[in-house]
Amino acid sequence: MNKNDLVSQVAERAGLTKRDSERALNAFMQAVEEALSRGDRVSLVGFGTFEVRERKARVGRNPQTGQSIRIPAARVPTFKAGKSLRETVTGNQKR
Repeated sequence: MNKNDLVSQVAERAGLTKRDSERALNAFMQAVEEALSRGDRVSLVGFGTFEVRERKARVGRNPQTGQSIRIPAARVPTFKAGKSLRETVTGNQKR
């Protein structure tokens, strides 16, 4: 599913126009990006949590040459699925 497909699904399920649905989706993504850039977590109970983690510097290998390279430390965005989302995806829903 790409962004246009998601916009269409949200519009259909929420009874919105595609234009309003796209605005809402863009606003959501912008709010998450801004929160993460400030170092905040975004937690959507049952769905999951977006956060920024620090990745330490490490040594890697160039797969073409086998030469060791230094990979610098970095801040990376992560997403951890919530219980409800995990259960839906894995099919382990309680009945």
